[in-house]
Amino acid sequence: MKFRNGLLIGCAFLAGIVAAPQIAHYSASRWGGLAPMAHAADAVSKDDNSPQEIEQLMFLFGYVLEKVKANYVEPVSTRDLITNALNGMLSGLDPHSSYMTEKQFSDLQVQTKGSFGGLGLEVQGEDGHVRVVSPIDDTPAARAGIKPGDFIVAIDGKNIDGQPLDQVVTRMRGKPDTRITLTLIREKTPKPVIVTLTRAIIPLQVIKSALYDNVGYIRIAQFNEETQSGLMAAYKKLQAQTHNRMAGLIIDLRSDPGGLLTQAIDVGSDFIRSGEIVSTRARHAQDSQRWDAHNADITGGLPIVVLINGGSASASEIVAGALQDHQRAVLLGEKTFGKGSVQTILPIPGEGAIRLTTARYYTPSGRSIQGLGIIPDIPVREAHDDSGYSIHEADLAHIIKNRGGNTAQPPTRTDLPAIAKTIPAQPPANWPEYDPTKPTTDFQLQEGLRVVRAMAGLPVPPEPPA
Repeated sequence: MKFRNGLLIGCAFLAGIVAAPQIAHYSASRWGGLAPMAHAADAVSKDDNSPQEIEQLMFLFGYVLEKVKANYVEPVSTRDLITNALNGMLSGLDPHSSYMTEKQFSDLQVQTKGSFGGLGLEVQGEDGHVRVVSPIDDTPAARAGIKPGDFIVAIDGKNIDGQPLDQVVTRMRGKPDTRITLTLIREKTPKPVIVTLTRAIIPLQVIKSALYDNVGYIRIAQFNEETQSGLMAAYKKLQAQTHNRMAGLIIDLRSDPGGLLTQAIDVGSDFIRSGEIVSTRARHAQDSQRWDAHNADITGGLPIVVLINGGSASASEIVAGALQDHQRAVLLGEKTFGKGSVQTILPIPGEGAIRLTTARYYTPSGRSIQGLGIIPDIPVREAHDDSGYSIHEADLAHIIKNRGGNTAQPPTRTDLPAIAKTIPAQPPANWPEYDPTKPTTDFQLQEGLRVVRAMAGLPVPPEPPA
């Protein structure tokens, strides 16, 4: 995409401001030519990037910019107005495209490489509100019980609705050991949830591992530059602990909001010996790509169960979709978020960057999960009579359409273990509330362990007692 044309499209964002009494007053004087030009533009096709239309839109942009600067109730800088226009241009395309200032771009680079100070929340702007995508494991936000789908409506008692996302993020960050109070709106909770947290340096511990008897467990919290190397280190550690006699593996992708496409490809390739991992289709055919496995399964074919839920998005859906299509793993849990698009970061030297949706991605069977998500092979809810994660890609405003896929369903599975038919869809009514420090309270994990043991031909314990 050429930046010149991209900038011009932003005029549509400011056009709605024109309908104000003062604008009508001024249009008869210095800018009296605006109305005739607007009528002339009506005859030009909306899809026509003719010089005439470009000139008209540039005129409109300059007109609105000058009137806002001259007549807004408070002085406002040209930089702020242009930044707002860029934000509107990009966020109006789809929920995942955005303009980043230099500070926001720097924060993104830190987030994908190292550590940062704050609460440990992955958040997203949505129609003037701030929604939690996922808390990061072992951070103040996770320990406070903040959940995916929560809306943050106030900070330290002051309402933040309508504030730009970058301002909200800046207010939540701060010096370690300082306190902050968040007011949250949570579905099915009648009253606001108020939590007080202490800021901390947030290490990006994207990989955690554990051993349950001789079944390995690897949690992937995010796909950053350290994910694949951390995964390899965790797997080698588990093999050493079992003296190379590990019977099976659970990969936990729940509430993993995604990250780098390259890391998703590398992680998928660690468990799939051959064939496609993912393909992307861009606006121009020459920009479409396909990535295949690296001819190596680090497990040597061990049984694998992948845990997913509504917070599993983007890169984690690429991995889950590839493992499901190749019938390399059994997916257990809840439907994923349904983000089937790829964003490219386009840096602007000295001025930040553009995060732009440039392609849709497709699983190896050719399906697009955009707006649909991935359906688990064994549906298991996290809690009793709880629909779980309440907001998915399909619930967001102006999402891109699902198109180009040859199917909406994964290949039919004939390889599921017999135990799959007996796994309950939800925990019993008296199941204890989930506590991240107590794996025995994690119903999806406990059912995943039963399935992977059955796949490995090991004795399967009865349903865990409540």
